Amino acid sequence: MTLADMPAELGLFPLREVLLLPRGKLPLNVFEPRYVALLEDALAGNRLIGMIQPRDDAMDDEDGENGEDQFPPLYDIGAVGRVTSFTERADGTYAVTLTGLARFRLLRETGLHRGYRRARIDVSSFASDLTDSADLFFDRSRMLTALRRYCSLRGFGTRWNVIEQMDDETLLITLPMICPFPAAKKQALLESASLNDRARTLQTLLELAGHEPGDDASHPPV
Repeated sequence: MTLADMPAELGLFPLREVLLLPRGKLPLNVFEPRYVALLEDALAGNRLIGMIQPRDDAMDDEDGENGEDQFPPLYDIGAVGRVTSFTERADGTYAVTLTGLARFRLLRETGLHRGYRRARIDVSSFASDLTDSADLFFDRSRMLTALRRYCSLRGFGTRWNVIEQMDDETLLITLPMICPFPAAKKQALLESASLNDRARTLQTLLELAGHEPGDDASHPPV
């Protein structure tokens, strides 16, 4: 797709600590009625959905007397995803895969449609997401070492043979999406200006998270 193919207005799917990056693939389980409506409208049109995170500070009152806020404030940057596969279940829910196309800037919300939020968006600042990537310069060995320590300390099972076979770009798309970082750190990865910037941010996050309190930073990696 080109910049001209990007819509000026899009239905939004806000999910905390869920990240969609350009050229990434995100599986989703769609069951809430308003998001079933969003998906059905997308399938009937251009198949595009805006993935975006609620702001961290919007979650403070989610357990108030009225339950979770249905319309929390959102971060300014999200990603346009295209529905590239879906399965409709007998109960009317869906299993979906979104493929990331480009990031967008949220300009303003335009109200609700069938229960889900819609917004005016601008993709022009992220036109490079739709083109071939520039050359990558990062220490892959150092990143995988940091990832191994991070996963070991947290007891995460990891298919290392799959990760090690990924090319550099796929690695820098997949790891930020699957690592369970807090929302603000996920957002920092999304908003990185380039893949090389994302690599630096990811390396820092893995190394910081890969040390337990009081851990000696010079301790040999697992």
